[in-house]
Amino acid sequence: MSSPPIASPLALVTGASSGIGQAFAERLGADGHDLIVVARRRERLEDLKGQLESMHGVTVEVLVADLATDAGMAAVDAVAAERPVDILVDNAALAHYMPFLDLPPERAEELVRLNALAPLRLIRSALPALVERGSGTIISIATQLVFSATADAPQLPRRVVYASTKAFLFMFVRLLAQELQDTGIRLQVVCPGVVRTEFHTRQGMDMSHVPRFEPEDVVQASLRGLELGELVCIPGLENVNQLASHDQAEVALLLAGLRPPLATRYKLEGGSTAAETPS
Repeated sequence: MSSPPIASPLALVTGASSGIGQAFAERLGADGHDLIVVARRRERLEDLKGQLESMHGVTVEVLVADLATDAGMAAVDAVAAERPVDILVDNAALAHYMPFLDLPPERAEELVRLNALAPLRLIRSALPALVERGSGTIISIATQLVFSATADAPQLPRRVVYASTKAFLFMFVRLLAQELQDTGIRLQVVCPGVVRTEFHTRQGMDMSHVPRFEPEDVVQASLRGLELGELVCIPGLENVNQLASHDQAEVALLLAGLRPPLATRYKLEGGSTAAETPS
């Protein structure tokens, strides 16, 4: 009796209809992964399915879902929980670049749901099975703008909500990685600069004058970074000691501000504090 065929590893990619998500799907398909591709645009996904199945002989399932909606999140969460996903690529995102006071509340909420809540739910749905198997990879796409809170650079977009949601994702993945040590699960958060995709053009932004990464370069950096054991992948960062210095400064700041006494600048004249001042 012949042995049953060995199943191909399965990858789930959100935002797969264009840009970085499509590039991940193409690369993983070429590497022999069956795929579940998720996005809002069915026609694009069907085209991608036909391309990958004919070129690489893999199986591609199309899942049309809007991850900014409860129904969309629930549909993808169920698949992530029920199917034997080996690689999860959390890529779907929006920006809605504009000043905060100009950003309609419903668009601000859409950003929070798609960029922060949807990844949290999706990863939470996929993790139990991954931990039980003792293997698996989760890749989340953030942005270099998570480091931009103090940047006084007028050329940067108005990004209050977008960058804040991605900063949540950046912190979430890094803290989760600490909790999942020794489980066999690999996590990574990718922080690319400007990438040549539809991400900006859909918002009417002309980025042709800005040096840009190709989506395939971001995928290459991510997958190579996983091989190198990188939790944070910054595709354009040549000197990784800069990231190490950033992390060391962050820990030093945390430790410096944890405990009393009150910092000198906050004390009243004479060295007393407000709590010590008689009423």
